[in-house]
Order: sequence, then structure tokens, then C-alpha cells
Amino acid sequence: MLRVSPRQRGRLVEIIRNLGDRIAEARMNGWLGEVQGLQVSLSKAKEQLVGLDRSINRTGSTGGSVHIGMPIMTRPR
Repeated sequence: MLRVSPRQRGRLVEIIRNLGDRIAEARMNGWLGEVQGLQVSLSKAKEQLVGLDRSINRTGSTGGSVHIGMPIMTRPR
């Protein structure tokens, strides 16, 4: 499974929209095997989006570095 960068969320949404259009076109043309394959792809893309959104909500990040709270050393008093 590939991890999607939070910066690519818009692209993933675009892919999902495109898959929906392609499914509609395949149905119109009676390409039932194509419809089935595209629905699998659409389902997986939606799962990726849900996982990405969870990750963004959990970390509060849209990409970039993560602050892990490095300790600061001070001089003893």
C-alpha cells in the first residue's frame, strides 16, 4: 500500500471524480467488465482519501516536518 502525501489530497479527490465519470461512461456503453474494474479502483481511492483525512486530523498537519518535542538541555543551578 502506498502512502499519499497530504499535499496530494486535491489530486486524489480529482482521481475519485474522474473514476466516477469513467464508470458512468462505461455503463452508458455497456462495458460491464470495465465498470467492475473501475468500481474496485474507486473503492480503493476512497479508502485512501479516508485514511489520508484521518491522518491529517490526527496530526493536524498537511505535510512537511513533524515536531516531536526535542528536550532542551539547561545548565544546572
